[in-house]
Amino acid sequence: MIKMIDFSKYSSIKIGSSLPVKVIQNLQDINEDLQIIGYGNNLLVSHEAKNIAILGEDYDYLLDKNDFIEVGGATSSAKIYRHFKDLNLAGLEFLRTLPGSLGGLVKMNAGMKEYEIKNVLDCVCIDGKWVDVNSLSMGYRSSDIKGVILAARFKKISGFRTELVKTFETMRSSHPKKPSCGSCFKNPEGNFAGKLLESVGLKGYNIGDVGFSKEHANFLINLGKGSFEDAINLIDLGKKRVFDEYGVKLQEEVIII
Repeated sequence: MIKMIDFSKYSSIKIGSSLPVKVIQNLQDINEDLQIIGYGNNLLVSHEAKNIAILGEDYDYLLDKNDFIEVGGATSSAKIYRHFKDLNLAGLEFLRTLPGSLGGLVKMNAGMKEYEIKNVLDCVCIDGKWVDVNSLSMGYRSSDIKGVILAARFKKISGFRTELVKTFETMRSSHPKKPSCGSCFKNPEGNFAGKLLESVGLKGYNIGDVGFSKEHANFLINLGKGSFEDAINLIDLGKKRVFDEYGVKLQEEVIII
């Protein structure tokens, strides 16, 4: 099944064009050429992108599996958050302020501060096979997952922590309100990408209608009619200036297709 998606409306940064996207409805629909996306919250998509796919609605579910909660790959962070809160389960409180789908959250090892997906993750269903979390090399905003994440199972840890939700909401309140893909770069070890970008004069800087936010230099934002080309040029400029000044190679957190 193919559907047309307008990425200028679908992606959180509101950049892109209408492209054909394959809807995965079963294992037979999966092939290695496909580039799987979630809800487009940390995504930049070129108008020339091909072989894009999303998971169908059959992968949007939550199941109680005795010691675990199984979550389908297309399930939203908001739905997962509500489910864990209703069951008084700890470990995913940060999903209150993080958009996205299960697949993307797991692949990026999403989190805030030291609170991360991997801390409560037990195993992941990749291309139809369950893989233990310890085999996935999950690090800071990263994993070595190559296939399609169809589902994941989380440990049941009693004691939802309301005080953490308030902390995450406070952190989120300082984020820019313009359409954004969130953090553009991963924080280098022992430093902060936003601090480095600000120190080289890029806080509030823009190319065309794409800029680094005045509120937080590591947030890539759309000022109105931003283009994919402007975004790439700004990302490249940020990497060059920081490397030239500090010898630090910034790595993108945003996914570019």
